[in-house]
Amino acid sequence: MIVPNGTDRRDPVDESGDSGQPQPGAGGTDPAAPENGKPQRPREPGGGLLMGRPFGVPVYVAPSWFLVAALITWVFGGQLDRVLPELGTARYLVSLFFAIAFYASVLVHELAHTVVALRYKLPVRRIQLQFFGGVSEIEKESETPGREFLLAFVGPLLSLVLAGVFYLGMKFVEPGTVPGVLLAGLMISNLIVAAFNLLPGLPLDGGRMLRAVVWKITGRPMSGTVAAAWVGRALAVSVLIGLPLLTQTGGFGNNTDDISGMDTVTDALLAAILCAIIWTGAGNSLRMARLREHLPELRARTLTRRAVPVEAATPLSEALRRANEAGARALVVVDGHGDPKAVVREAAIGSVPEHRRPWVAVSTLAQDLTDGMKISVELSGETLLDTLRASPATEYLVLEETGEIYGVLSTADVERAFVAAMARPAA
Repeated sequence: MIVPNGTDRRDPVDESGDSGQPQPGAGGTDPAAPENGKPQRPREPGGGLLMGRPFGVPVYVAPSWFLVAALITWVFGGQLDRVLPELGTARYLVSLFFAIAFYASVLVHELAHTVVALRYKLPVRRIQLQFFGGVSEIEKESETPGREFLLAFVGPLLSLVLAGVFYLGMKFVEPGTVPGVLLAGLMISNLIVAAFNLLPGLPLDGGRMLRAVVWKITGRPMSGTVAAAWVGRALAVSVLIGLPLLTQTGGFGNNTDDISGMDTVTDALLAAILCAIIWTGAGNSLRMARLREHLPELRARTLTRRAVPVEAATPLSEALRRANEAGARALVVVDGHGDPKAVVREAAIGSVPEHRRPWVAVSTLAQDLTDGMKISVELSGETLLDTLRASPATEYLVLEETGEIYGVLSTADVERAFVAAMARPAA
């Protein structure tokens, strides 16, 4: 599956990201805000233990993975005790190898999403292996329903290919041996990963494929998201009710005589966790789709504050007086030729007591302008957010196409508009 940066669409066996949008920090603060007037470089995404960078994309193992690996080791070890009792306690080493190999298969599944995303020039923030699978955080939306379909389908396809490879491997080993049991387990687990992710509901890959089909038919990506998200919610309820029921009635081919009270509780807990993950992922998909419908409303021209130019030695009190007279809400420091050199930080102004303002020059409160802090007034939507994310700051100088000063864009204003867009229903 695919998860955009900023919102995870989680499914129990695989999660790959669709286009997440950069979200300004809450409360008017930006976690990547500049210190001492210099913008910091964006921090690299974390998420656990860094394992490598295939195709330049960081792969992390989340702490929750170790819990799941231990659980798989314990459960599979119990099964090995019935199939290969001669292994003794060594069965847990074999089980640990199986857990690692299974998650290596999940990584291949995620890398399939990643390769296709990079082929379509969709940036991938990271891959994370975690509780119940993995997630590929892809930072942009597919441009066409066809690309969306292929990007979603390639993950389950690779899982099916892996299942076939393990099946062929079984032809060359004895069924009752450790290699035979491992290959059989990996074949079955990859078939389950593929089958589960092909279910037609968000946030699963099958849900993204359904979204692409509805998008193609209606011409509206939002219609596809709504349809696939509601199917995902129905799927979540079906898992909550159906998984324990099928286990109790032998629907999976299991022997119902061996079911204990602990097995019943475990099945119910697993079903509840899967239901919660799918339901939440479907809701997040709707939330992000609603945001994308309103993203074009985020325009630099409408969000920018009017600014007055002042020279570096101008006292803060005088600069504020000029701004009030002009009805402006921002200050830009200019040189003797009127060229912009810095932006006075709003937070710095608020930190100066009123009785001190006549003796404080605006230059001491200003942030020197870098090229990344000068943006076009014509920016809007995702392009605007991507530009701000590329050069984190608290204020930006907004320029007309002619190079003239239009005003100052505050990150806090973008944040408020962002939150307001999230709150409005989609058309």
